Amino acid sequence: QEHLYKILVIGEFGVGKTSIIRRYTEGTFFPNYKLTIGVDFALKTIEWDTNVKVNLQLWDIAGHERFGHMTRVYYKYAIAAIIVFDLSRPATFDSVLKWLNDVNSKVMLGNEQPVPVMLIANKCDIEDVQVQQEVLNKFCKDHKFIGWFATSAKTDVKIDEAMKFLINHILKLPTD
Repeated sequence: QEHLYKILVIGEFGVGKTSIIRRYTEGTFFPNYKLTIGVDFALKTIEWDTNVKVNLQLWDIAGHERFGHMTRVYYKYAIAAIIVFDLSRPATFDSVLKWLNDVNSKVMLGNEQPVPVMLIANKCDIEDVQVQQEVLNKFCKDHKFIGWFATSAKTDVKIDEAMKFLINHILKLPTD
């Protein structure tokens, strides 16, 4: 079996969306990325098991695009979304629900259910950054996120685990 899945990677500008995607798809990290304009995307193929091959299209949506008219077009046919915030910039967490509402208003699964959304708390490598597990656990439960991960694209912390968790969740979705 071979699957192709479109996954949105969204959140405010500068939270590390491009860095996470590059780390996951290419195994690289660059400290200086140019601002994403509009949308960019990357592909990753995974031999999930002996019978299943998963092709991921990771859509890197510019942080400035939230209220853009193009997001509906970019979101079309997505099967899941990842909302990223920057642990060192609390204001980026404050906007997570706006991104969640944006996704939920513009795309859904074939069975009319919301697409699964995972939360990523990025830049956990930065000194003096606090990961408030209880707060994030409650937040995710209250707002129906499928889960969350504290990650670092820079030091390659939990990027693969987060993506495996998401793919596993997608593979269990009803196939209608």
